Amino acid sequence: MDKHVELEHLRHSAAHLLAHAISELYPNTRFTIGPTTDTGFFYDFLAQTTIREEDLPAIEERMRQIASENFPIIQSCVSKEEARRIFKDNPFKLELINDIQDAEVGLSTQGSFVDLCRGGHVASTGQIQHFKLISVSGVYWRGDKENPQLQRITGIAFLSQAELDQYLHQREEALKYDHRKLGKELDLFSLLPEGIGFPFIHPKGNLILNTLKNFMRQLLYENDYQEVATPIMLNADLWRRSGHYSYYKENMYFSHIDETEYAIRPMNCPGAFLIYNTRPRSYRELPMRISEFGYVHRHELSGVLHGLMRVRAFTIDDAHIICQLNQMEQEITNVLKLIFITLAKTGFENIKIGLATRPANAMGSVEVWEIAINALKQALEKSGHSYTIKEGDGAFYGPKIEIGIQDSIGRTWQCSTVQVDFVQPENFDLTCINSSGQKERVVVVHHAIFGSLERFFAILLEHYKGKLPLWLSPIQTRIMTITDQELPYARNLRDQLKKYLRIDIEESSDPISAKIKKAQIEQIPWMLVIGKKEVENNTITLRHRDGTQEFGLTLAEIIERAQKELT
Repeated sequence: MDKHVELEHLRHSAAHLLAHAISELYPNTRFTIGPTTDTGFFYDFLAQTTIREEDLPAIEERMRQIASENFPIIQSCVSKEEARRIFKDNPFKLELINDIQDAEVGLSTQGSFVDLCRGGHVASTGQIQHFKLISVSGVYWRGDKENPQLQRITGIAFLSQAELDQYLHQREEALKYDHRKLGKELDLFSLLPEGIGFPFIHPKGNLILNTLKNFMRQLLYENDYQEVATPIMLNADLWRRSGHYSYYKENMYFSHIDETEYAIRPMNCPGAFLIYNTRPRSYRELPMRISEFGYVHRHELSGVLHGLMRVRAFTIDDAHIICQLNQMEQEITNVLKLIFITLAKTGFENIKIGLATRPANAMGSVEVWEIAINALKQALEKSGHSYTIKEGDGAFYGPKIEIGIQDSIGRTWQCSTVQVDFVQPENFDLTCINSSGQKERVVVVHHAIFGSLERFFAILLEHYKGKLPLWLSPIQTRIMTITDQELPYARNLRDQLKKYLRIDIEESSDPISAKIKKAQIEQIPWMLVIGKKEVENNTITLRHRDGTQEFGLTLAEIIERAQKELT
């Protein structure tokens, strides 16, 4: 059996094992659904008592007892009427049964526990060995806040103890280096009750974001992109035209100006298209590469907000390439090069690439979709990177490339996307005058390399565990003197180095050991230590963040090293 399928069956069975244990420890609990996740499983339920974190060890122990009894897991089918009789006291299961189109429904039985289930399990409870319950939280039935509030217990499950231990270690590391914790310790950003879901970026954090922007801005400029700025708020009719009103209305913020309805943008695309359409375009102007660091707002339920990872307002490094169909493959190839340059620069070596193809609700002809999918495939194959096909996972308006990055803790994050779009050229009547003098429909290639800058910032913080590389550090160098007598020498050094490095001086009267400790807590990469000997010899001692030191360096050597590392 394929390992992915084997894991899916194991985790699905672990969800049933959890429900079985809860049914014995908390009688009369009403169960809803218990799907698998990328690392395990969860089950949502309505209990007559509130289950807390401290209750999880007892539930986990009961799961192990049931597993040791090695009950066979038996899958069967019954009529919907029989299923309604079995679950007559559970309105959630009755609702699920009513939603099933088939005449029969699946049941899973282990010992005395019976659950509604589509199938896909291990043979017996004894095969569920390597698992752990990790959290309990509150959710709404089917994600609707108008529905009953439920409890969710989440667990992890693996095929071996070694894999479980590795994941637990990764999770411990992730908690230790949570970007929210680091953001507070390093004075980078705040999450305040006055703006839930709207981060407050501090000066140091803004320096990091601007450094990322400047890197991307230069990269795009060198590849003939034109940067624009479009309004944050636009007439609601525009969003009806683009389709966002229909698909994203519940996640958009609206207001009225002079009795006209406006919406704060959830995406940047329409602004670029309006600029393109300000005058007729010749095919000689194509491909036209339009970029924007667009600040967008999307309403998210408070329960899913998570630091900078999931917010209600963020910046996207958006770009829209407007081109002819025969230019599309080369443009996608170029975009992939930019993505790989960016990921290498930011320190991500392990990447996973997926190609999402035509979904069931796709717009446009099969023939045009095939052209787009083949263009994406050809570009990926030219890049030399392997990829997987994600059948039917494309957006309704076109196929896309999705790039995941693996961080130093071993987690994979969805990052860059490259999206082919046939729908918006129709919605906005995007055309060019071709070489025959006729109007021709163009194609749009959307891409975001960082994606959300704030989210990418958070990923970087956790990837580097707060120890950002020199080029990204808000304070790259700090000069510190052993006594106040060296301050004039230190100030002269600062004045000469500030054109090469982001630099400051620690002018407190603290002992040198305290100054070094403070700089290490702030994760400053370079510390220039100046004492009487350095002043006399016109040299510098360079102390690195890891504690290693280099003595007797000259100002010219420091400048040369800075230029080399920051180029």
